Amino acid sequence: MTDAELADALAVYQSARPRLFGVAYRMLGSVAEAEDVLQEVWMRWQRIDRAPVVDPLAFLVAMTTRLAINELQSARVRRESYVGPWLPEPVDTSADPTLGAERAEALSFAVLLMLERLTPTERAAYVLREAFGYDYAEISSVVQVSEVAARQLVSRARKHLAEERHREVSTGEQRRLLDAFVTAASTGDLRQLEQLLTEDVVSYSDGGGVVRASRIPVVGRETVAKFVRAFQPRFWEGVEVTVAEVNGRPAAVLRRDGEVVAVLALVTSQAGIRNLLWMMNPHKLGAVASRVA
Repeated sequence: MTDAELADALAVYQSARPRLFGVAYRMLGSVAEAEDVLQEVWMRWQRIDRAPVVDPLAFLVAMTTRLAINELQSARVRRESYVGPWLPEPVDTSADPTLGAERAEALSFAVLLMLERLTPTERAAYVLREAFGYDYAEISSVVQVSEVAARQLVSRARKHLAEERHREVSTGEQRRLLDAFVTAASTGDLRQLEQLLTEDVVSYSDGGGVVRASRIPVVGRETVAKFVRAFQPRFWEGVEVTVAEVNGRPAAVLRRDGEVVAVLALVTSQAGIRNLLWMMNPHKLGAVASRVA
């Protein structure tokens, strides 16, 4: 490959990269895994004969999606042996709210967690349709099924998500709930905590076995409130809290001695806080720490 050909290949790849990352991240819920996929896409893009490629973006999206499907299959095996609850890797979206997509769908933690229950091809079809507006003919070409099958994949994905999805509150209300929870948690106000939580609230702590965190979900309003109050004296000592736009919604970024030690995100409904997501694995905080520093 000549220098000019390499430069042309790089220019096309860099132009497509925001879309490719948007697809890969939504598919995998991991910045690190998405970056690995994109590195492989770039290596393959350099090696292939690009002359017959009519639509480079479509070609690269298809390659990214197929590699992400393969990666997701192996990632699920790794997640089965993950220490404690596995949560998606948070990303600061303040500068790029949709990660290169036209829509913010399949970016919030609430949806990413539900997508974990889909098959890899269902997840791919849903992401391409709902986050990027691809038509069924395009989806069928990418995931290599018939157009009828592509419609069925999207339909099944929508049905699975509709069974569990609750309408989240506005961004303003989400911020209010977040501020109120941080205040109640950091002061150990049990009564206020209980008022903010839904009856069936679940708290998930992702420490990955690297830092101290609950290795099982904590369930129920009273149990979660008492759990949060129990670690109040040591957990919040010396912690600085800032609010950032993480995965398209307000989240609390917790720092101690200048370093990000946790990201706290909420899944909410009209009834209150449904899920507390404590992302504490230091290996999964880099994308937020580098953007909000």
